[in-house]
Amino acid sequence: MAKPLEARCDHCKQNRPLFLYEPDHNCHLLPVACRWCDRDKQPLLCTRCWDTEKQLEDRTPASLEEQSIGSFLTAVMTRSTQHDEQCATDQATCDGIAKATEESAS
Repeated sequence: MAKPLEARCDHCKQNRPLFLYEPDHNCHLLPVACRWCDRDKQPLLCTRCWDTEKQLEDRTPASLEEQSIGSFLTAVMTRSTQHDEQCATDQATCDGIAKATEESAS
């Protein structure tokens, strides 16, 4: 396993083993900027500062626009699933009618 680079942390300015902070937040549904995507360069952080940044990222809520688009997409997916279920039910009904018709014809 590679040993992490030891240098000055971009946040606390102490010499420690550093890790590149790469945000793990969801892709934006809208072309909006956030504090993580807006950076020119992601910082090199020590474990303590990296953890603090990750907690802040995890606690940051989506914007109202992103929440409304997320709700819209959830509703679309729900309707799509309901449509697929209805199609399967209709197909089963048609298959049952076809089978009953064949049995009554013979």
